Amino acid sequence: MPDFIDIILRTIFLVALLILLTRLQGLRSFSKMSGFDFAITVAMGSVLAAGVTTLSTPAWKFAVAFLALFIVQGIIARLRVRWTGFEDTTDNCPMLIMEHGEILTGNLKKAGVTEADLYGKLREANALDLSRVRAVVMEPTGDVSVLHFGADDEAFSDKLLEGVKR
Repeated sequence: MPDFIDIILRTIFLVALLILLTRLQGLRSFSKMSGFDFAITVAMGSVLAAGVTTLSTPAWKFAVAFLALFIVQGIIARLRVRWTGFEDTTDNCPMLIMEHGEILTGNLKKAGVTEADLYGKLREANALDLSRVRAVVMEPTGDVSVLHFGADDEAFSDKLLEGVKR
């Protein structure tokens, strides 16, 4: 069989399997809710790419790799829900890098973020005035959350910063 036909058939097979496994696993399959989820998503992309282009390895081996990744992700997701200690083991703690308009330089360094990175994220979040920024949090996934003061400065729930390292 010509290589291009093999690539097309492998792509159809592996993408169909990926869709099936995603439907069985549920919404979390490709989430970025934790660093672990992100790592699994990247691994799945790598397996798909290798499965489509590595014609010397049978496609079923890549299918088994997909299945193994989904099983591991499912087990870890369930353990994280059942035992908070397990969540602490698998996830980084979110870290406050700015509060009440003040940059927390020590945390910024610990997070490996420069002031230029921070200002870029503030611009992305449409922050117009540093004094109106309630908090900036480096999330366990590597995302940056910017919390602004609203029209009513008192309408902020401290619960949003629960578990965030200060």
